[in-house]
Amino acid sequence: MASEEINEDYPVEIHEYLSTFENSIGAVDEMLKTMMSVSRNELLQKLDPLEQAKVDLVSAYTLNSMFWVYLATQGVNPKEHPVKQELERIRVYMNRVKEITDKKKAGKLDRAAASRFVKNALWEPKPKNASKVANKGKSKS
Repeated sequence: MASEEINEDYPVEIHEYLSTFENSIGAVDEMLKTMMSVSRNELLQKLDPLEQAKVDLVSAYTLNSMFWVYLATQGVNPKEHPVKQELERIRVYMNRVKEITDKKKAGKLDRAAASRFVKNALWEPKPKNASKVANKGKSKS
């Protein structure tokens, strides 16, 4: 950071934030170049439908988020722009995909084993005749 020249067009207090922002923009640029180097069809052929939906949703969310930032840099309030509703819509679909993924990961119920477990765990009273017979046998010994 010592080799970086500090521009006097902005307050010195935000220099570190701007440097971090610039590094983040560079990282996003590199990721986009990597993603754009592979054709979309080639990428999607390797994925199952659920993974394809995840890729599409993340791509749409990323592009809309970048547009949100662009609007903010242009002095437009993104909260009052239709991009906010679009981000919310994408977020709803992301939650749906997450629910589907969680259902897939959830354990399957073995009904027969659960039935046996419950049946053996329940207390069953002994018939009245059985307790009398058992008591008579004990008293004779």
